[in-house]
Amino acid sequence: MSVRLYIGNLPQNVNVKELEALLTSIGDGIKFKAVFDRDTRACRGFGFANIKDENIANELIEKLNGHEFNGNKLRVERSERKDSNSGNSRRGANSNNGNKGSNRKDVKKVVHSDAPIKEAPDPRWAGELSKLKDLLANQKTPV
Repeated sequence: MSVRLYIGNLPQNVNVKELEALLTSIGDGIKFKAVFDRDTRACRGFGFANIKDENIANELIEKLNGHEFNGNKLRVERSERKDSNSGNSRRGANSNNGNKGSNRKDVKKVVHSDAPIKEAPDPRWAGELSKLKDLLANQKTPV
């Protein structure tokens, strides 16, 4: 099983090849992917490394956490994968409903609504409504 590491505090103008060379100097079987901004194409300051061997991952954390790289001290730690509510990852979930090329889930979620709940009476009229119910219950003639 591979270990995923978070590598943070990278400079915006990071040379990925140079960082990969630093990582592979510690051990083999390391794949690194930096995260870039979609608009500016600059590094967002972090990336992830997948390592096949647990011992190499521990050694990488020990040697590179706090190591200075291009003027920045690297932050290296184990990455915890975020699970979605359904237990599937975005890429693993096959819920794109036939939209080719779309990895997004089709979610219809209401974040906030000022609309009143239809089942509950309007709280402004709750007192009047209860009086009306009492009057109807006490009425002698059938409606």
